[in-house]
Amino acid sequence: VQLQASGGGLVQPGGSLRLSCAASGIIFSWYTVGWYRPAPGKQRDLVAVVTTGGITNYADSVRGRFTISRDSAKNTVYLQMNSLEPEDTAVYYCNAIRPGSNYWGRGTQVTVSS
Repeated sequence: VQLQASGGGLVQPGGSLRLSCAASGIIFSWYTVGWYRPAPGKQRDLVAVVTTGGITNYADSVRGRFTISRDSAKNTVYLQMNSLEPEDTAVYYCNAIRPGSNYWGRGTQVTVSS
């Protein structure tokens, strides 16, 4: 099983990026998939999540700016990030979880700076 995160990079404040998390070895639509980033005092903080039923939830700090979505045909989950702020700078990790299984990708670096 492999989760391959990509799409990170350097962007100016106010810019946009789209992260992708492509899965191999599992059927992604069977999993709740989330994007995480490190937070002070925590190993990783939830940024956005999409359930198997398509329900989404977001951290307060990104709600209204970020959108998580699935493409089941491509076995991929996306995180569209708009109106990026310097505080969004982090390594972003994707996670897939269901009862009995929990997988992490390696992460992709997002840097928001002028």
